[in-house]
Amino acid sequence: MKYYSSFGFDDFVILGGYKVEVIRSFFIGYRAEHSDFTINLGTGDVDWLGGARENWRVTVLNTGADAMTGGRLLAARAHLNETFCLTYGDGLGNVDLTALIAQHKAERPLCTLTAVSQPGRYGALRIGDAGTTVEAFREKGQGDGGLINGGFFVCEPEVLSLIDGPQTVWEEEPMDRMIAMGKLGSYHHQGYWQSMDSLRDKRVLDQVWSEGNAPWKTWQD
Repeated sequence: MKYYSSFGFDDFVILGGYKVEVIRSFFIGYRAEHSDFTINLGTGDVDWLGGARENWRVTVLNTGADAMTGGRLLAARAHLNETFCLTYGDGLGNVDLTALIAQHKAERPLCTLTAVSQPGRYGALRIGDAGTTVEAFREKGQGDGGLINGGFFVCEPEVLSLIDGPQTVWEEEPMDRMIAMGKLGSYHHQGYWQSMDSLRDKRVLDQVWSEGNAPWKTWQD
């Protein structure tokens, strides 16, 4: 969220499910956690002695503990009435969001994903001759060292009509339908990208962060 905020985004919708109550508690108590204050315990009145660090509008939705990725997105339909960015939150990188959005607006697919290089464990993308249209998508387990879906998307609200229901996986039927329509674009990110899917990934990211040169840290403390 801090990364997106550094590009000027300040309106967030979080698609919660499992342990959504933890996410809700985090944001409800965020200002108290990060600001000095004086509280009258008799009346409950609070005088904040400093502003919150982030001037964000955050909507937290409970989309269901058993909903799949597409189902979670569909549950947010009422909040997605214009072009929007979408990310899983488990991949970090220094993706140029300004360039990603500009390409999406120029080429006008229904969705533009960010293609990154990560050999081995992930599903590969086949990109068309023009270099920006996705022609095929293979899910994890068949990785061949090619480009993969890095999880930074720009979408039009129309993508919601391609999601059948709560059990729809965003990466399956909706993407396959966009591919068949020639409406799934790709932005090639050649910079840093790292997933956070395993303990090994966590250790890699923790080390990069502790060294003080994390490529995704584009904000000021």
